[in-house]
Amino acid sequence: MSLQLFSLVITSFLLVSNIPFSSSSQHSSPFPTYQTLHTPSAELKSGRVVELVNRGRRERFLGGGDDSEEQLNSTPLLVLAAKTTYRKDPLNHFHKYTGGWNISNPHYWASVAYTAVPFFFIGAIWFVVFGISLTLICLCFCCCRKEPYGYSRIAYALSLILLTLFTIAAIVGCVVLYTGQGKYHSSSMSTLEYVVEQADTTSENLRNVSQYLSAAKQINVDQVFLPSNVQSDIDLILNKINSSANILSSQTQDNSHKIKNVIESVRLALIVLSAVMLLLTFLGFVFSIFGMQFLVYLLVIAGWILVTATFILCGIFLLLHNVTGDTCVAMSQWVENPTAHTALDDILPCVDNATAQETLTKSKEVTSQLINLMNTVITNISNNNLPPNVAPFYYNQSGPPVPNLCNPFNPDLTDRACTPGEVDLSSVTQVWSGYVCETSGNGVCVTKGRLTRDMYSQMSAGVNVSYGLYKYGPFLVNLEDCTFVRETFTDINGRYCPGLRKYSQWIYIGLVMVATAVMLSLLFWVIYGRERRHRVYTKEHMPHHPAGFQGDK
Repeated sequence: MSLQLFSLVITSFLLVSNIPFSSSSQHSSPFPTYQTLHTPSAELKSGRVVELVNRGRRERFLGGGDDSEEQLNSTPLLVLAAKTTYRKDPLNHFHKYTGGWNISNPHYWASVAYTAVPFFFIGAIWFVVFGISLTLICLCFCCCRKEPYGYSRIAYALSLILLTLFTIAAIVGCVVLYTGQGKYHSSSMSTLEYVVEQADTTSENLRNVSQYLSAAKQINVDQVFLPSNVQSDIDLILNKINSSANILSSQTQDNSHKIKNVIESVRLALIVLSAVMLLLTFLGFVFSIFGMQFLVYLLVIAGWILVTATFILCGIFLLLHNVTGDTCVAMSQWVENPTAHTALDDILPCVDNATAQETLTKSKEVTSQLINLMNTVITNISNNNLPPNVAPFYYNQSGPPVPNLCNPFNPDLTDRACTPGEVDLSSVTQVWSGYVCETSGNGVCVTKGRLTRDMYSQMSAGVNVSYGLYKYGPFLVNLEDCTFVRETFTDINGRYCPGLRKYSQWIYIGLVMVATAVMLSLLFWVIYGRERRHRVYTKEHMPHHPAGFQGDK
């Protein structure tokens, strides 16, 4: 279950990390020539996507020319969770595995599965040896029946004491198993809900970016539109972003439903197992005490099979516990070394910091260009007392001048402080609403004001797009440079990994306790039943024989 949860995290991040963003480094000229986000094209050598096949794995990263592959190969490989994964590898002549956490490496799975071999081996030995013993006992009972004689009080008392102790141990193990599965279920569901929430938030933010870009196409401030080529670029980006958002949302929901079903199925199986083993232990103890040998033998056969299955489950949950621990350690180490070349590169194709910075640069450029567009219209048209013969730029504008919109970026796209008289993006639409005039049927102001209602609506749309891009620019960068992934991994490692590791350990410890206690209880059901039968026979047929060992016990 933990591995499936991690797979959902990876699937979500893989989808958002492949969203196409601009990588053009060309700055746009000021108004009236301006651009929005530009789609990657074949002529962009400095920002082309290089597909590399390196030792059987496919990676996507932004290269800087022909040196891209050399740069990748020269990046040092960081082995994730090297200490916790240092185990014997049966696929490599039982030498120690040194490849670290890598779910695409069969040697990793072989080494982690080898830790569960003792439980599988015990289960197999138990099934074979106890099965042969039961067969021999049945043959002897049917073919070589003889009257029991004599018994040992010490053996009788000791078998009863041990039977009671193992019964208590089995009950305690069932309680540990039931409690552990409840805690593990709660922790697994919390982790799943967190991952789904993160994916839904990402999908929602992508749709918001798409809406802002779509609105940018409709910007028309006093008959000034975005260039047609820019609108075409926006259409291409919108299709890809909407597709990514829809795929992310639908696949997250589908995967979450499947994982929920698995979690609920495992929970039900563990609850049933703990209840059946508890009932089996109790009935076996009662039937043994009251000498119901036929029922005891039936429970022995059932317990023989259930103990074998429980040992197999012990191995499976030990494997899951180790994989969970390895994954949590790997996530923690990857967060601490985000630029290192690791096994996570197979499924998290994060681009380099330069590309992420270019994405933020492009969002700043578009924001700055739109603000310059609106400020140019304000300066040259709204605040300019034009003569009536220059219609449509003359509409009887009058009154105090409209304040300019504060551009948060300098021409070199560094942060810029607002100057006196400028209004920031968050409040400019409210301020501009005080400069709107009432117009006649031909669009001429009949009251004091410098903005018509149509101009105000158009400029408000421009402000909305500018503010949206300004707000979501860092979000896009976080997706590209995997900051979002690192933050999510940090939360999972800090908030959810301890519970998953702790309670998965509780489950396999509970399974070990139940399997071992019930296995020994089965043996002492038979032993105690034999001693009890001998004791009853001795009392009935040799009432005056001195106590002690009486022949065959």
